[in-house]
Amino acid sequence: MTPYQQWISFYTMVRKDVVRMFRIWVQTFLPSVITSTLYFAIFGTILGSRIGQMQGVDYMSFVVPGLVMLAVVTTSYANTSFTFFSSKFFARSIDEILVSPTPPWLLVAGFAAGGVVRGVLVGALVLLVSLFFTGLSLSVYSLLVILGFAILTALGFSLAGLVNGIYAKTLDGINIVPTFVLTPLVYLGGIFYSVHVLPQWWQNITFANPLFYLVNGFRYGFLGTADITLWLSTGVLLGLIALLIAINWYLLRTGLGLRQ
Repeated sequence: MTPYQQWISFYTMVRKDVVRMFRIWVQTFLPSVITSTLYFAIFGTILGSRIGQMQGVDYMSFVVPGLVMLAVVTTSYANTSFTFFSSKFFARSIDEILVSPTPPWLLVAGFAAGGVVRGVLVGALVLLVSLFFTGLSLSVYSLLVILGFAILTALGFSLAGLVNGIYAKTLDGINIVPTFVLTPLVYLGGIFYSVHVLPQWWQNITFANPLFYLVNGFRYGFLGTADITLWLSTGVLLGLIALLIAINWYLLRTGLGLRQ
């Protein structure tokens, strides 16, 4: 394929996904906004007034980056896993794409890009909602770090969702990983607390959770401080993305999980 043909193929896949998510915005955007509003109201306002401060900042300001990252992770993962699954079992459009000259890396990029768009947009909506609870006083230490971690995290979990979508044989196969793996990792990744308030044995477990590094890197962009260094968070995120790109490329090139 020529570069122009590759661009047309990529644009077509992304446009189809973006049009779909805006057409059913009540399902793709609204649930995360409502859920985050409840989190802000309960954990930030009600419990936050009792907790006071965390890491030297107001508890609401501390918890906002984690809740935004929660929305980015869950929506980007869910978007790509369901999009690929539906194209494989419902629309059967994946068969047409696979027999086309579209290279595997372009398939990975096309499906993952839709998840990145949805994850970043939902994250932005949740951040806007948080301003009503922080009184427009949410600090921003580095906009570049915030944007970088939001986009890269959405990319990483879009790629993870693609692996799930490739292997899933039923809708239950789509839901089992977010329910029993992703959700516990996210909630135990330092969204609502600093790792330093935990006992030593639990800190060691937390350091083995990759979500912990992503949440802390994103929080650094807002507060300028985190439980770990920014470079370590960035390294873990880039390593995760590189690994998932390689896995998806291999699965699509060999057809593993796609043969019926």
